[in-house]
Amino acid sequence: MKTIISALIFCIFQCWAAVGVAQEFGALARIDANRTKLDDKLWGLQIDLGLSQPVPFRVYTLGEPYRLILDFKQVDWAQLPSDFIEESEKVTDARFGAFRPGWSRMVLTLSEPMIVKTAEMGTENSAGTGQLSVYLEQVNKQDFGEKSTPPNDALWDLPAFKADMIAKKRQDGTRPIIVMLDPGHGGLDTGAIYDGHSEKDLVLQFALELKEALIRTGRFQAFMTRGVDDFISLPGRIASARAQNADVFISLHADAVVSGSASGITVYTLSNKASNTSAELLASQLSRSDLLAGVDLTDQDDELAGVLMDLARLETFERSDMLAEMMVLEIAQSVGKLRSRPHLSAGFAVLKAPDIPSILIELGFMTNRRDLNNLITQSWRSKVIDGIVLALDSWAVEDAAAAKLLRQ
Repeated sequence: MKTIISALIFCIFQCWAAVGVAQEFGALARIDANRTKLDDKLWGLQIDLGLSQPVPFRVYTLGEPYRLILDFKQVDWAQLPSDFIEESEKVTDARFGAFRPGWSRMVLTLSEPMIVKTAEMGTENSAGTGQLSVYLEQVNKQDFGEKSTPPNDALWDLPAFKADMIAKKRQDGTRPIIVMLDPGHGGLDTGAIYDGHSEKDLVLQFALELKEALIRTGRFQAFMTRGVDDFISLPGRIASARAQNADVFISLHADAVVSGSASGITVYTLSNKASNTSAELLASQLSRSDLLAGVDLTDQDDELAGVLMDLARLETFERSDMLAEMMVLEIAQSVGKLRSRPHLSAGFAVLKAPDIPSILIELGFMTNRRDLNNLITQSWRSKVIDGIVLALDSWAVEDAAAAKLLRQ
């Protein structure tokens, strides 16, 4: 048994050599359902994950909500039992999937404060199968807070700071417009799921097609926050846009509603005051996805930085609103009438870059049959993409003209 662990373990398995060279460690480790279970204890929780091979791993806990984070290099979750957490009263939710290139993550939401007591990756037999055993010990809130912290690389997807980074110049019509496309969710954060379709896949397909259309015009450079099924934190998405000196940031989503008959495309901009209840709910859900994926979104801005960014946003807000209005106009002309209120606003964390005009396009509601059919139909997607390209063209001209007036 290993030494008692308080907040963080990072264990590179040391016994690979004993397994034999025939073991393919480059392949994904697969879950063995027969050796995988949760077991509630009187004062804690036992977690056992059977794997086809031992892999490097780390484990730590975070609060608000109480979560256990398990990172692996790398696991195929296909055989994880569907009832993995059903018998446990101490685990209320489980998320798992790709997290970053070469890494997988499982996040267990805990019903009470518990910290890692022991964690061990062992080899089960001569075949070289792995067995991860983690024991969580119940503690009080104060002890949990003291012993639960994110690892140093919690913001692993933020680009490294460059000392020679030049100040961003506003586009003036003399160069291609740099567009950062942000397909929402990804990896273990699936987004909405309905009728066999997941939001993360639908918006990724749309973003890939939109990127190609933008590049083909010759008037745009297009980049994506993710081009595959990986998780990207909200700060990481904004940082990616800034690293590419993006002129425009467009986040793409496709929501689902539990009740009601919401449908149609909506374009969102940032505001401290939500346009309506649904806009506020969507903004809180998107921000919460980072928490549920094991990423802390603690505001790091100091008071002075916050004031400076608010000043920068005054100009960016106007540019974003103009972009949103043009999106509504051009998409409506491409696909027909939109919703009665197609331009809304709320406190979306992903739209908070103070220096980049940013919008979020809700492509439709997966729970609406017509919207879902639209999302999976290429001809409809092409019409929307045509509208987005036309809107960006119109916005670029008006924005450049406004920039020239500012310099006079």
